[in-house]
Amino acid sequence: MDENAHGVILRVRPLTETSLIVHWLTPEHGRLGTVAKGARRAKSPFRGKLDLLFEGELAFRRSRKSDLHILSEVNIEATHASLRDDILRLQLLAYATRFIECATEPENSLPGIHAIFSTLLNHLDTHTTRPALVYALEIKLLNELGLAPSLDETRLKDGTRDLLEHLAILNWDTITQLKPTRSQAEAARQFLGNFIQQNLGNIPKGRDTALGI
Repeated sequence: MDENAHGVILRVRPLTETSLIVHWLTPEHGRLGTVAKGARRAKSPFRGKLDLLFEGELAFRRSRKSDLHILSEVNIEATHASLRDDILRLQLLAYATRFIECATEPENSLPGIHAIFSTLLNHLDTHTTRPALVYALEIKLLNELGLAPSLDETRLKDGTRDLLEHLAILNWDTITQLKPTRSQAEAARQFLGNFIQQNLGNIPKGRDTALGI
């Protein structure tokens, strides 16, 4: 029996000459791996529907032997085509993907994390990136994972503490209007980097690139 989900494509890679492996982020099933059989054939019903950051409804049939399930049907609702012209926005989303992969297990329900990623994706459709979005992404994901830093117990200055508190709760559009000082931004970068290192064991690849460092 097929199961249904709404998802964003995080990764796509060849499996055989005719098939693809497609990894999704869904609220219901978390990170979900699927095989799109025959997707690379010219007349495949999947043709043109499976690419990085495409978003929509999918149907899949669970495999009894593998954590890669059989993709049955896809109805793409958004391709986020504008992102393909901006390497900086793609680098931020690549970092977000690596963070989620580093911090979560496959096929665990992740409605909050899916919401964080999908709303960021929609924001970047029409806005450029900036370092504040990276810090906001990190603290929002940490909060959702139950790893929220106790900011009141840190030695951060009031301005930096206030900045991090705002980044944790404000929406993406409002975050882009914040104007932290250089010292506040640097303190936030160092604090979050150290906190991620301590709690996840390593900083996911691509952080400096996403920050433009």
